[in-house]
Amino acid sequence: MHRDLQLQNWTAICALDEIVPDTGVCALVDNRQVAVFRVGGAEPRVFAIDNFDPNAQAAVLSRGLVGSIGERIVVASPIYKQHFDLHSGECLEAPEHSVASYPARVEGGKVWIAP
Repeated sequence: MHRDLQLQNWTAICALDEIVPDTGVCALVDNRQVAVFRVGGAEPRVFAIDNFDPNAQAAVLSRGLVGSIGERIVVASPIYKQHFDLHSGECLEAPEHSVASYPARVEGGKVWIAP
């Protein structure tokens, strides 16, 4: 894909500093709720997955607890506590209830995602 076309598909969400380390926020992108997470302090990484938890049938993943299980960085849903891998969106306890994940990056002090 041509680089200029790739750049047009990215959406600025907010300034990186607006997300407290190891937490998430919800953003509306193309009429879809996306949970955007900032992980780490000195060299933060960002991740984006669907905000809708199919186990609880509620849009709550951005309010979940960020942590790790082994090498996997996850968010635990605030309702039933299922863990979602922030790289892939996979639900560890019920893979059939996995969610979409989206490319995310930090550039110019802002968080960007590609829906």
